[in-house]
Amino acid sequence: MNLANKITIARIGLIPLFMLTLQHYPAWMVEGMPWLSQVNQYGSSLAVLIFLLASTTDKLDGYIARKYNQVTPLGKLLDPLADKLLISAALLMMVEQSMIPAWMAVVIIGREVVITGIRVLAAAKGIALAADRHGKLKMVLQVVAIAAVLLRNYPFAWMTSLPIDYMLMLVAVVLTVYSGYKYIANNYQALQLHKN
Repeated sequence: MNLANKITIARIGLIPLFMLTLQHYPAWMVEGMPWLSQVNQYGSSLAVLIFLLASTTDKLDGYIARKYNQVTPLGKLLDPLADKLLISAALLMMVEQSMIPAWMAVVIIGREVVITGIRVLAAAKGIALAADRHGKLKMVLQVVAIAAVLLRNYPFAWMTSLPIDYMLMLVAVVLTVYSGYKYIANNYQALQLHKN
């Protein structure tokens, strides 16, 4: 297994750790494992650090794969899967802790399911559908918005009473839907040409 794929797998491996840091552990567990009190106190900050680390490795594994000619079918499968798992895990944890309304998670995760389904169908016909700039921008905005929500509007709360974190999530949802529409529209002709 090459270095690029190892980085991608490490990114997937960070997801359970990210989820564990967002949990609030009850007193009886803290008594048995005192270090959990640190997780209860600083869990959100730790979760953001892990989330941002996992998000930035997305660029790193892609760069290494291209620079050192390590692009593999496994990497092409795992890389977008790792992104979707990370974003979906973050959204589900945020809904569970009432940080965002459930409909936001449903829209974003639903879009990813639809686009992944289209990619799988296209791949079965031997068509490679590449991500476009809207999809890449969508991913960046989702990461920024999720980080802002996890930090509970820090540092924006110092400057304004506006819920900038929630506003960023709204923009991320809109861009997610738009990028999905553009992806389908841009690839519709290619899919129709290979319909049979």
